Amino acid sequence: MKNKFHWNNLFLAIIVVVLAVFPFVSDSRTWTILLTQIFIFSILAMSYDILLGYTGIVSFGHAMFFGMGAYTTAVMLKRMEPTIGVFILSIVCGMLLAALISFFIGLLTLRLKSHFFAMLTLAVSGLFLVLAEKWRTVTHGNDGFTFKAPEFFKDRMMFYFVTLICLVLVYLLLRRFVNSPFGRVLVAVRENEQRTRSLGFNTLHYKVIASVVAGVIASLAGSLYAVSLRFVNTSVLTMDITLDALLMTIIGGVGTLIGPIVGAGVIELTQHYLSGLAKDYPIFERWIIFFGIVYILAVIFFPRGIVGTVREKLWKRKTKTRPVGKGEVS
Repeated sequence: MKNKFHWNNLFLAIIVVVLAVFPFVSDSRTWTILLTQIFIFSILAMSYDILLGYTGIVSFGHAMFFGMGAYTTAVMLKRMEPTIGVFILSIVCGMLLAALISFFIGLLTLRLKSHFFAMLTLAVSGLFLVLAEKWRTVTHGNDGFTFKAPEFFKDRMMFYFVTLICLVLVYLLLRRFVNSPFGRVLVAVRENEQRTRSLGFNTLHYKVIASVVAGVIASLAGSLYAVSLRFVNTSVLTMDITLDALLMTIIGGVGTLIGPIVGAGVIELTQHYLSGLAKDYPIFERWIIFFGIVYILAVIFFPRGIVGTVREKLWKRKTKTRPVGKGEVS
């Protein structure tokens, strides 16, 4: 087990080093921006995996926390001096706001069954979307607004490294979180909440804390996303953001943490290439249809997600090739 853990860490470290070296060996601005977007949506997808993959909670309102972070950072950078200090402060404020809202929403709604909770989160997210559309003095409605990013991010490479560092830190923190005794209880809640409750665990508290953690991480992703575009509008609060997080988690592998990162890469790269083909081939102007086909094929050939299916096949191969010892049944 320790050897497996060691090799996994070594493999992940190599990938991080390759990504860190990439901007120095390639001067492609397109690839730098694309990888930055993948890092940001990987953070969002991992936050959703805490709900869906580890706690068994389906939320249709995850975009509201993403939007909170995006709007908090955008408004503060527009109305205050766009410095690194203000940027960091805006991230903290967005996280605190997301934690507060997710705590109260979770406390009020997580007592309900999963499908009722999902619909209520969709309704609450819709309320925040309407608020953003109507509060034009702050959000400028559907038109949105531009703002200046800190001078430190004038070079896209610097922002690339910031998002990469954030991705690595979030992954390490969430891995520690899900592998802790608290995370084990979350998995137990996902598998059988009634039995977990009968063992003396207050499952509501565990689900609320998981909801808060997911909301806080989603807010961080929203803040980074707003700065990457230097623009924000109500699209950051729409259902599309939640669906993207859901698809990234399912395609990559539910309950794996690495899976959402892989899923984010697959979806962002697929969208990039399909929309690029539309310039030369008119049939790809409806690239969303082909994207749907890709998703269907992914579900058929990788029912547990890409990472989950690969792990399952490797485990089966290992158990088949393992020699039978004394006292073991082949």
